[in-house]
Amino acid sequence: MVTGAFRIVVRHREARTSAGRGASHRQPVRGYRDEPGARCAVHEPFKITLTATSVAARGACGATLPYVSAEGPAAPVPAENVLDWLDVEAEKRAEAGLVRRLRPRAAAAAELDLAGNDYLGLARDKRVAGAAAAAALKWGAGSTGSRLVTGSTELHAELEQELARFCGAQAALVFSSGFTANLGAVTTLSGRESAIVTDSSIHASLIEGCRLSRADIAAVAHNDPSAVGHALRTRRHQRALVVTDSVFSVDGDKADLTALVDVCRDTGAALLVDDAHGLGVLGDGGRGAVHEAGLTSAPDVVTTVTLSKSLGAQGGAVLGPRRVIRHLTETARSFIFDTALAPASTAAALTALRVLIEEPQRAERAREITATMADRFTAAGLPASTPEAAVLAVRAPSPDDAVGWAARCAERGVRVGCFRPPSVPDGISRLRLTANAGLSDSDVERAIEVIIETAPSFAS
Repeated sequence: MVTGAFRIVVRHREARTSAGRGASHRQPVRGYRDEPGARCAVHEPFKITLTATSVAARGACGATLPYVSAEGPAAPVPAENVLDWLDVEAEKRAEAGLVRRLRPRAAAAAELDLAGNDYLGLARDKRVAGAAAAAALKWGAGSTGSRLVTGSTELHAELEQELARFCGAQAALVFSSGFTANLGAVTTLSGRESAIVTDSSIHASLIEGCRLSRADIAAVAHNDPSAVGHALRTRRHQRALVVTDSVFSVDGDKADLTALVDVCRDTGAALLVDDAHGLGVLGDGGRGAVHEAGLTSAPDVVTTVTLSKSLGAQGGAVLGPRRVIRHLTETARSFIFDTALAPASTAAALTALRVLIEEPQRAERAREITATMADRFTAAGLPASTPEAAVLAVRAPSPDDAVGWAARCAERGVRVGCFRPPSVPDGISRLRLTANAGLSDSDVERAIEVIIETAPSFAS
């Protein structure tokens, strides 16, 4: 019988475990970024199986496991105490200023909204909302099943065709959310015998896709194509996928897609781009950052988008070559086993897309608003990012300062986003502001004044 505690020391791409009497086992470990953690399961004496859940991509990290024996725990924990660890974790978050609360809003909220992702002001557009209502009455409240069973409607097919045509892709596949679209794209375009190279600031949905992929993962420095190239040239597997956002969701900076695709082609890798914050804002008429870079019809580039930001609805989609869409349809678990996007949301996204085509000036208006805000904040001494789309960030000295700043803005009638760890990859808290093309010049001016006047003392 194996008794005592185990200590796992995790290093890049490998781990070693030891248990009593000098027994040991070594096997490759795949992980993501700098988040330590692994699971060690004892199946029989001196037979150790190590399954990494998250391993540092650089450096080393350690984790100590509690007492385990081949017969199981020495004594069962009382049922009322099984989840006591949740209270401990809650206390830690409270001490770090990282408590999160739901704040339900009224249907007719009086605040100016610089926190949501309704970049083009279409979520409340009567044409979009009316299409959603009509679809619900015609098709029902829900889609009734997965896309491969009963969930695919004529609306889904229309949306996929028009979205692909608008963006310049061969085909598209609609998912129930942008999150599930990213999960499906990453996991089905990679696998055990492949390598993934990611930007260190990609969205959480892409991170989860990487974790589920079982691929060898390298997270490289933010917005550094040369680092991507180095990781690709030193990979162990022939098949490789580079994963990036087109516009990074925290500070609103853009990836250099042209440089990335050059690196990919020099090293034989495919490129997956999350264009959630580019669609509707960047490119000709809002066709997105991938279209702007001339890559939507490329045979080695796949794009994911969300329907919940610029299009003001809900859902996500993957765009790319037809064989990619066929592969996802037949293998993506987040597509096959998920209930299809509801008809109301599908109709809303389709109508919003048609409005964007008719009114392309909305994209330019969104960019103008963020540029104006950035200029004013910088002139006032606030540490603002340089926006390249519809997202802008202003840094705060601490999580508590960020929360207080956002609360003061809300008291003055301006709703702003408040990003704190772990939602930010660099650990720096900030206000995250987003454009809404439906805001008037006077609305924007009022919001700017409130944010400047309520800023923490360090920045004012």
